[in-house]
Amino acid sequence: MSPDKPAKNLKFKAKHEFPYDLLSDLDHELAEAYGAWGLKKFMGREYDGLIRSTVLVDGEGVVREIWRSVKVKGHVGEVLAAAQAL
Repeated sequence: MSPDKPAKNLKFKAKHEFPYDLLSDLDHELAEAYGAWGLKKFMGREYDGLIRSTVLVDGEGVVREIWRSVKVKGHVGEVLAAAQAL
């Protein structure tokens, strides 16, 4: 899910051969509900934006775990291990 337009998400999906649908959250309503939209800082500038987060949802639709302010390196393995443990 991202605040990007659907067309941009489709380009990303095609470029990276991503097998899943990507959701657009243009008004960042869902991001705000999950606490993934808020104050960011970059090069001394403060602004509101998407805080990279991962939400693990089980087959019943129950949120099992949330990771906030994630770094890409090593994160996939951590999420995969948590998903496999369900």
